[in-house]
Parts: sequence; C-alpha cells; structure tokens
Amino acid sequence: MNARETTKRQAALAADGPIGAVRSTSTFVSAAEGDTIVSDRTGVAWIGAHGTTDKDSSLPGMRGGISPTCARGIDQDEFLINLGADLDELAERTPYRDLGSSEGGRPARTNYAMYGTCGEWVYVLEDWGMSTWSTGFLKVESMWPGPGDEIVCVTLNWWSPPSVTIHVPGDERVLHAEFGEDTGEGSALDAAPREAGASIGPRPESAAAEVAYEERRELLPAAVFTAVGAYCGLSIDQAAVEAGDLPVVVIPMV
Repeated sequence: MNARETTKRQAALAADGPIGAVRSTSTFVSAAEGDTIVSDRTGVAWIGAHGTTDKDSSLPGMRGGISPTCARGIDQDEFLINLGADLDELAERTPYRDLGSSEGGRPARTNYAMYGTCGEWVYVLEDWGMSTWSTGFLKVESMWPGPGDEIVCVTLNWWSPPSVTIHVPGDERVLHAEFGEDTGEGSALDAAPREAGASIGPRPESAAAEVAYEERRELLPAAVFTAVGAYCGLSIDQAAVEAGDLPVVVIPMV
C-alpha cells in the first residue's frame, strides 16, 4: 500500500475530523502519545487534509494534492511571470473552471497554477503533488527571490519524497524542514509548527510507541498547513478553490 493509500482517511479530516477528535466550528484536535495537533479549519489546513488525495476530475477546480507557494515583498504578476506565466494569460484573469474545461487541455510539460492574494502574500496553488517553484528556483534565475522577498513553499513532493516546507526568510537563505521537523535555524517560521503540534521528533524505537507515532504522522500534513497558515496569516477559501473561481495561468514544468 503506497503512502497516499495508507493515509486516505486524512482526506476526510476537513469534513469529519480525525478519529478521536474533539470538534468545533473552527478547529479539529487530535491527541496522541501526550501530544496535541490542532488544525485550523478556517485557514489552509484543508489543503493538508487532502494532501494525500488524488485529483478529482468531477470538480471544476482543485482539492487534492495541492502544493502552495506563497511570497511577499514581490508583486503578484511579477512573481507569476518569474514562474513562467504568459503576460496575455495574466491580463485575461481567466477562472480555472473555464481554462481547465477548455478543449485541447493544457500544453505538454506544463501545469495549471491557480493564484490569489491574502494580506501581504501572493499565493500560487498547483495540484500535481509538487510545486514548480520548489523544483525550479535553483535552476531558473528568475525564480530566485530578490533581497527582501520572502517565500514559504509547502511541497508535498509526491514524485520525490519527503514532503517539505521551504522558507526563504527575506535574506536569500534557503531553509528546509521535512514534515514533522523544523529548520533547526530558529527562524520565525520554526515556532509555528511546534505550536500546531507539527514537530513530532524522531521515530521511536519501541513497537508500542511506533503505532502512536504513525498515527501522528498521518495528521502531519494538516498540522503543517495549519502552522504555515498561522505564520503567514493565510486563509484560502476552500469552496472557491474547489469551484475553480480563482484565476489560473499555465506554467512550464522545470
């Protein structure tokens, strides 16, 4: 059984909450081995909760396998152009539901990217289980953040595990943290995963503790997205994303 099949129950978290959860209108809480994972339903935790879910072709928009890239200190269109977006497509602001259903589909070796803004942040959503920025910023000069630009990318890395958070804190350093860990650099983003229960430590040696550890790992994507949402003050409307209401561009694979 692959990782996505093993954690299928996570796809139901956004709607039903995890097994043993204490539910409210805004959060779901899971306690395991004395640790608590708290995920905000109103921010971006829903993206993580569907992180192991395949695409749903019946939806006019996106739900499963979304990897977001967020940036501040840079203009929205400039960031998208740096990712390879076409100027004419940007000007049209075509909703995802219209472009995604167009005849012929997207060109080979490209991906759809839905985008928007929240507060100071530009965000880009891709649902192929990876992030174009994460695969390309070391290869494509235009993707490298300039002085003062901050990038937070959560890439599920379906095709190149493990899932990681990448943080460029505005000084052109690139910090990496696998899900369940922090960057180890004491960055401002490191505190948020600890508060959300998204830092679970090393794998235990005992078989009994291993079971609880794996249960916590299943909840990690939602917790990681909760942490990133809290750090960025980011909230992305799940209904709008699933309906394909946000604008879209086609960007090349890197």
